[in-house]
Amino acid sequence: MGSLNWTVPSHPQARVMEPMGGNTHLIGWNVPKDELKYIQEHWLIYPEPEKSLHLLLGMIYVFLFVAATIGNGLVLWVFTTAKSLRTASNMFVVNLAFCDLVMMLKAPIFIYNSFYSGFALGMTGCNIFSVMGALSGIGASMTNACIAYDRYTTITRPFDGKLTRTKALIMILFVWCYAMPWAIMPLLEIWGRFGPEGYLTACTFDYLTRTFDIKLFVGSIFTCSYVFPMSMIIYFYSQIVSKVFSHEKALREQAKKMNVESLRANQNQQNESAELRIAKAAITICFLFVASWTPYAIVALIGAFGDQNLLTPGVTMIPALTCKLVACIDPYVYAISHPKYRVELQKKLPWLAIKEESDTQSTATETSTPAAAPT
Repeated sequence: MGSLNWTVPSHPQARVMEPMGGNTHLIGWNVPKDELKYIQEHWLIYPEPEKSLHLLLGMIYVFLFVAATIGNGLVLWVFTTAKSLRTASNMFVVNLAFCDLVMMLKAPIFIYNSFYSGFALGMTGCNIFSVMGALSGIGASMTNACIAYDRYTTITRPFDGKLTRTKALIMILFVWCYAMPWAIMPLLEIWGRFGPEGYLTACTFDYLTRTFDIKLFVGSIFTCSYVFPMSMIIYFYSQIVSKVFSHEKALREQAKKMNVESLRANQNQQNESAELRIAKAAITICFLFVASWTPYAIVALIGAFGDQNLLTPGVTMIPALTCKLVACIDPYVYAISHPKYRVELQKKLPWLAIKEESDTQSTATETSTPAAAPT
């Protein structure tokens, strides 16, 4: 690691970890002296966790890695090979699945570190882990915002709001260009830097150094990777829900004037109302984003501006876990609930015994009906 970082005047000096007494060590006791300078002193004051805890986290990540790889791999395979799914709107689903896959492809670094109880792969592994996390995390958050925008325009402007493949491709390229600086600048230490956190098995950007530049970096990445996409997601889905509620209300009022039960020819009591389907989709999507990134955002803000004593190594491992968990859930929420996806999956993998009628009405976002949101 060079001395290019104008955000931190100097690296902490290497420390030699002494046993606390008996067989109890501090975190970092087994880190080579030449690697200690990359570790924040904040982590080195805590006792080393039990070996069993490292192994437990490692096994959890093995499970998440397998689940996410299979789920997102199936989404990428089916959506890119099935002609019926090659739509502009579904390009965002593919991009989201790719982001989630990249998020989990860095898991072997964490697993290796966990099985070797610490900073086993050193700063090289830490940088790879952090770059993949920055690109996939910010990419996923902005892709969620793009999906919200696509559904918003499709439902609120059904005649002129349909997205073209060219526009979708431009938006996806923008997402990656938007995420790229937040990975490159800390990597090259142009602004901010990467480093291990918690049990030294995971890595992220430095949010503990109390300098003006690090605080500015944390505030900027918090705003750009959390506040902006969160605001767009909430705005677009709230507008969708409002639009559908207004439409349903108008239909009920018109039906009342005409002395009929409903203006919908195919409505029956077993089908959920359109407004309920849209509300469920919006709440699920917003909840996943909040559950995924809010813990990390809170930890970063506390580290930069609050009481760092609250950030014990165990506490900071929770946000890292929530992000990986959501990467496993996303393919099921965004794709496996998609009727056309289930039909194509049934064709390609009949041994899965998926029961889906091929003539099921699609809820894809390219349709102009309110049921488009759950794509």
